[in-house]
Amino acid sequence: LAKRAFFLFLLLVVIYFLAPLRTNILLLGTDDSPERGALGRTDTIILTTIIPLKPYIGMLSIPRDLWVTIPNVGEQRINTAYFFAEANKSGTGGDAATQTVRENFGVTARYYAVIHMFGLVEAVDALGGVEIQLDSPSGGYPAGSHNLTGLEALAFVRDRATSSDFSRMQRTQILLLAMLKKGLAPASWPRLPDFILSLTKSVDTNIPLWQWPRLIFVFVRAPLFGIDSRTITPDMVTPFQTSGGAQVLGPNWEAINPLLKEMFGQ
Repeated sequence: LAKRAFFLFLLLVVIYFLAPLRTNILLLGTDDSPERGALGRTDTIILTTIIPLKPYIGMLSIPRDLWVTIPNVGEQRINTAYFFAEANKSGTGGDAATQTVRENFGVTARYYAVIHMFGLVEAVDALGGVEIQLDSPSGGYPAGSHNLTGLEALAFVRDRATSSDFSRMQRTQILLLAMLKKGLAPASWPRLPDFILSLTKSVDTNIPLWQWPRLIFVFVRAPLFGIDSRTITPDMVTPFQTSGGAQVLGPNWEAINPLLKEMFGQ
């Protein structure tokens, strides 16, 4: 009886960690700062999908200027969904942004993680800095390997002088993957308590506790299998000027939908 109970327990553990259940998470990075306060727009929007059994991690960056319909607001830039909700009632921005992505992209997403970007400074410094690898010049850095402090990492992501929003989306993914790689390196493990503490102060999320072990298990395996990092590219949007004079990007769903099908199965 004890042996059967053990095997049943083992089976449940395997099912929990490896069940082919897709989990979609919306990663949001706000443009808040000590000067402006915590209320900001989400200049970083990454729709992430995770399938433990494969394992598969897909990250799709969405342009902040994408012109979409925001529930209860109307047509606006997608990066304002969080802002409008937070301005109306604190703590509702993550749900509003997730609903906006869900209704416009048709991707089932319930979870979100809001990263207050200025908190990245403390998080990166808690890791002892990060190393980024650039295939071509970007963010004010030449091609090659560069070690960044927290402030340098934030400037790298936010740089607007030398590139477009599409390049900034790529740089954000480069930084996040560099942080993941640094955090998983054995030499960084003594720093993890400080890193996790810094994240608790700069990240708001509705991901339930029961999901965390299986998500961490997937990310620990990520270096072995890689992460599918994509962005909505310039050929998937149409730049135009709104009646109010704003320069925005209209989504070309005929080009975007095949990518959504490939990455998210919908």
